[in-house]
Amino acid sequence: MGAAEIRRCGAVTRSDGAVTWRVWAPKADRVELVLIDGDRRQPIAMRPEDDGYFVHAGAGVPDGQRYAYRLNGGPERPDPCSRWQPDGVHRPSAVVFPGRFPWTDRGWRGVSRDDLVFYELHVGTFTPEGTFDAVIPRLPELRDLGVTAIEVMPVAQFPGARNWGYDGVHLFAPQDTYGGPDALRRLVDACHAHGLAVVLDVVYNHLGPEGNYAGEFGPYYSDRYRTAWGAALNYDGPGSDGVRDFVLDNVRHWAEEYHLDGLRLDATQSIFDISPVHILTEIKREADRAAAPLGRPFHVIAESLLNDVRIVLPPDRGGYGLDAEWNEDFHHAVVAFLTGERHGKYVDFGPAADLPRVLERTYLLDGRYSRHRGRRWGASAGDVPGDRFVVGVQNHDHVGNRARGERLAALAGPPVQRLAASLMLLSPHLPFLFMGEEYGETNPFLFFCSFGDRGLIEGVRQGRRRDYALAGEVPDPQATLSFTASRLNWSWPDGSPRAGLRQLYRDLLAACRQWPALRDFVNRRARLVPDPAEGPVLEFVRGADPASALHAYFNLSAAPQPLPAGPPAGAQVLHSSEWRTYGGPRAEGDAHTELHPHECLVFGPAPM
Repeated sequence: MGAAEIRRCGAVTRSDGAVTWRVWAPKADRVELVLIDGDRRQPIAMRPEDDGYFVHAGAGVPDGQRYAYRLNGGPERPDPCSRWQPDGVHRPSAVVFPGRFPWTDRGWRGVSRDDLVFYELHVGTFTPEGTFDAVIPRLPELRDLGVTAIEVMPVAQFPGARNWGYDGVHLFAPQDTYGGPDALRRLVDACHAHGLAVVLDVVYNHLGPEGNYAGEFGPYYSDRYRTAWGAALNYDGPGSDGVRDFVLDNVRHWAEEYHLDGLRLDATQSIFDISPVHILTEIKREADRAAAPLGRPFHVIAESLLNDVRIVLPPDRGGYGLDAEWNEDFHHAVVAFLTGERHGKYVDFGPAADLPRVLERTYLLDGRYSRHRGRRWGASAGDVPGDRFVVGVQNHDHVGNRARGERLAALAGPPVQRLAASLMLLSPHLPFLFMGEEYGETNPFLFFCSFGDRGLIEGVRQGRRRDYALAGEVPDPQATLSFTASRLNWSWPDGSPRAGLRQLYRDLLAACRQWPALRDFVNRRARLVPDPAEGPVLEFVRGADPASALHAYFNLSAAPQPLPAGPPAGAQVLHSSEWRTYGGPRAEGDAHTELHPHECLVFGPAPM
């Protein structure tokens, strides 16, 4: 079935109370819709359609009506396309009426790709309340910082109340403990009112292990591929048309029913598909179709560990046509150098010479041998502009997948944090912040969950102990404390290093909008200055026009260094990561004959 013919599944509603229930259940010979009112059950035989679908149309259905399905007379199961699971993953689904929501964002026109500044947040730990509504009062601070898009970690219904979100099993249903469907709509509407786009992290490579009944309905899982988290979704085997339509329906759902501005696709290296048109290409096409009537861009961004530029190349150049791709090499190169870590995924990174490569060429592993993987890895990014790649120095994975969830602020002092921020914000790529990074949050971001199955709980505990055996005692992921310890403290007192770091982020994000050279995502060059006195110095130039180019110098050592010759005559100092306003020792009127330890100094034309 082509994407244009996708049948909407779940309880699809009209504002007048009419509901059409449709479910894809090719494993069943007969399906009953069960309407539930307390202890009362009203079973209704659903009419079979072709290709394994079953349908029933009803009228006068109240908002919140509970329902379930019975397959071949078996036990009640929640809807795989449920819009709301108010009582958790195992309980009945509920009808919602998205058309009744009072949207106020009619004039919202979105954020263009080259203006995207991502701020990743986890709803449960972003505020003490841990709800969608509780995020809203923080939006003015994010807008003031210079953020243009919040990237929300997965919210599809997961077991219990504590989870990163990657164990979701109801992909259409926003987590009940976060507030459910209308609370998410209120958050999106408020974001648009504050000029912020909303990008949702979605998981299309697997479904979570608890509360997952999809396999009873149809061939959702591949019999030839497997992911690190369980069975892979079936995108190219027998019965895969229904699975592909399930995912494409979900894409349309988020665009139409929630007015989202984009999706971040988790771990696309584990989305396996040998079909003539890859599911990633179809996802992007469906997203664009769904967003077109709203008159705004819809960004589809991939996490991929493959360093494969086909992610963002257009289909006519052999690519999948997505809008942007996470570039993990930037993070690894910066963090490995600044912290000295060389184990695990960092074994391929660390020398200062990696930094000019990732700034100039995007990928470090561009066909080079990877010790971590035991083979050559990646390919050249070629001529693809920098705004097709997303970079950061922290994110949920790289913080939370440490044994104790330490953030960069726990691993490096303020000057190094300021240097890392300057590298990221001056890079020719789209910047990505992890919640709290901007003020040097020191609370950890731990791995946490709240499964109900005892065997699964123990399996997760043992897996964490095994993965981090060399780190000693590992926090219990099932413990409530692992969740509460991960909450932000939202504190940056005036005059503190935290306040200084936040001001640096704010100033450089403003510069990204104001300095013409930072709007040029193509022309850049980077090198290590030959024979520095005390340690490596990185020279980085953005822009093709000498009259507007920026010259940045990064002292990568803990000792003062002479300032290399290079800035053009008449260039002014536009930025120092060691200005006193940021917590450093340099006064703004100082002579600039040397670089302070871990200082970034930027020269360029006077701002217009």
